[in-house]
Amino acid sequence: MNEVKTPKKTPLYYYGIVVLCLMLFNSLVMPWFARRQIKLVDYGTFMTMTENKEIGLVEVQENQILFTDKEQTAVYKTGVMNDPSLVERLKNSGAQFSQQIVEQMSPLASFVIYWILPLVIFFGLGQLMNRKLMNKAGGNSMMFGLGKSSAKVYVKSSEGIHFNDVAGEDEAKDNLKEIVDYLHNPAKYKEIGASMPKGVLLVGPPGTGKTMLAKAVAGEADVPFFSMSGSEFVEMFVGMGASKVRDLFRQAKEKAPCIVFIDEIDAIGKKRDGQIGGNDEREQTLNQLLTEMDGFEGNSGVIILAATNRPESLDPALTRPGRFDRRVPVELPDLQGREEILKVHAKKIKVDSDVDFHQIARMASGASGAELANIVNEAALRAVRDNRSSASQSDLEESIEIVIAGYQKKNAILSDQEKKTVAYHEIGHALVAAKQTQSAPVQKITIIPRTSGALGYTMQVEEGNKYLMTKEEIENKIATFTGGRAAEEVVFGTISTGASNDIEQATKLARAMITRYGMSKDFDMVAMETVSNQYLGGDTSLACSMETQTEIDRQVVALVKQQHAKAVEILKANREKLDELACYLYEKETITGEEFMEILNR
Repeated sequence: MNEVKTPKKTPLYYYGIVVLCLMLFNSLVMPWFARRQIKLVDYGTFMTMTENKEIGLVEVQENQILFTDKEQTAVYKTGVMNDPSLVERLKNSGAQFSQQIVEQMSPLASFVIYWILPLVIFFGLGQLMNRKLMNKAGGNSMMFGLGKSSAKVYVKSSEGIHFNDVAGEDEAKDNLKEIVDYLHNPAKYKEIGASMPKGVLLVGPPGTGKTMLAKAVAGEADVPFFSMSGSEFVEMFVGMGASKVRDLFRQAKEKAPCIVFIDEIDAIGKKRDGQIGGNDEREQTLNQLLTEMDGFEGNSGVIILAATNRPESLDPALTRPGRFDRRVPVELPDLQGREEILKVHAKKIKVDSDVDFHQIARMASGASGAELANIVNEAALRAVRDNRSSASQSDLEESIEIVIAGYQKKNAILSDQEKKTVAYHEIGHALVAAKQTQSAPVQKITIIPRTSGALGYTMQVEEGNKYLMTKEEIENKIATFTGGRAAEEVVFGTISTGASNDIEQATKLARAMITRYGMSKDFDMVAMETVSNQYLGGDTSLACSMETQTEIDRQVVALVKQQHAKAVEILKANREKLDELACYLYEKETITGEEFMEILNR
C-alpha cells in the first residue's frame, strides 16, 4: 500500500526558527541601533590629528578618550596615556570639549527597541508561518501539532496484502469481504433496505492475523483507509486525545466512503470504573469516540474496524449495537488452516517439491499464523546455514522444534548418569502414552538439550482436529505427564528436578477438571474458577470459600497421585521395553515415533 504522509514540520519548528532569528537580531543589529559606530585608533593617531587640528569634539574619560573629526562624521576611541599637557594642546588645536559625544537613548526609545520591536517581529513572523502551515494542512493546523490526528492514510495499490494473501481465517474474510462489497456497490444493499455495520471488532489471540486482515481490506477496497493505534490517542495534556479523535473522524467524513482502522483499541476503550480521580484524559478520549461513532448517519460510507486481544475489558457502551455491530473472532487456525497458511508463506521461499505440508501442520498444532510464518522463515535460514538452495521437510520439522523448545545447545555436555536419567525420563512419557488408549501418537523423542532449558522432550501429534476432550482423555494426559518422574522412581529409586514442567502441566489440568470442567463428583456442575484474558494466557481466579478451596486442593492432589500411581504400574509391567527403548535412545539421542513403535511391538 502507498502511504500518504502528512507534513512533518509543525508550527513548533517555525517558531524555533523565529526565536533563532530574534537572538541574532538582538546580538548583531540592536547594538547598531543603540549607538553610532566607533572606530578604535592608537594614541599616535590621536596626537597626529591634534597637531594637525583635525579634532572637532573631544571627551576625556578615566579609561578612554572619545573624539570626532572636524566635520563630526565619525567617532574615534583611543586609550588614556600619562600626558600632563594634553588638555592645553587640545585647546590650542581648536577642539571643543564635550560631556557626551555618544548620545544615550531615552528610556522610551530603549523600551520600544528592546521589547516592543522584538515582540512585534516575533508575532508577525509566527502568524505568517502558522498561516502557511494551515494552508498546507487544509486550514486546520493546531498549535504545536497537539490534538491533530497522526493517522496513516493508505490508498489502493497494485502491491500489498490482499485477501488471497490471508489464509486460515475463512469466516473472518467472508465478513470483511461483505464490507468491501458494500463500499463498492452500495446500491444493491440500499435497494433492499440493508445497511452495513458501523463498526467491526476483530478479536483473537496475538499473531492470528487481525492487523493483516485489516491491511487486506485496504488492499481490496478502492477507498481511503485510515490506520491508527489506540495508544496514539493517549496524550499528556487533558483533552488532546479527544481532539485527535475529532480530527480523525473529520478527515474520514471528508473522504467518505472510507475505512478507519484502530489497532489495540483497548488502550482507550477500557471500561469506565467511575472512580473519582481516575484517568480523566482516557475517559474523555473514550467519550469522544463514543460520540463520533454514534453521530454517523445511516449509510454514510464510513466503517470502523478495530482489533483487540482483550474484548472483555472494553466498555459496554463501545461494543453495543449501533457502534460495533459485528464481532469477528480471529481464532487460532485448525489443521486445514495451518496447512493453507504454511503454503502461503512457503511461496516466499524455495522449498523442495516433496515437502508434506499436511504433516508439518499436524506437528504445529496450536500455532498461530505469526508462529507458522516464523517456522517457514527459520526453515529457510537453516537451509542457508547448510549451504542448500531450498528448504526441505527436515528443515521445517526442525523449525517447529526451534519455535517450541529453542535451538539445540551444542555446548551443553551431560554426564553419562544425567544422559541416562533423561533417556529413561523421556521414554517413560512415551511408554505411558503408548500403553493408554485415546492418547496422541508419539512423533519424536529426543534427549538433546535445548536453549529453552529442556534437557529433552517427547512430541505427541494428534491425527486430526480435536475440539473436545473426555474425562478419561484428560486423566490419560495427566498420567503421561507423570510418566517421566515415574520412570526415574522405577529404575533409579530416586527422583530429580527434571519433572518441574511436567508437574506444573499435570496440576493445571487436574485443577481445571475440578474447578472448570465439572468433572468432580463432589462439586458436580458448579464452576469454582473463572477465566479472564482468555486470549492472553487465560488468567484464572477462584470464586469460592476457603473451605471449598481446601477441598479443591485435596481433590487435585488425590487425582494427580492416582494417575502417578497408574503410570508407575504401566512402567513396572513393561520394564523390559522401558530398558530396551531407553538404551536405544541413549545411543541415538533422537528417535522417531516409527522407530519407537517398532521396538515396542516386537
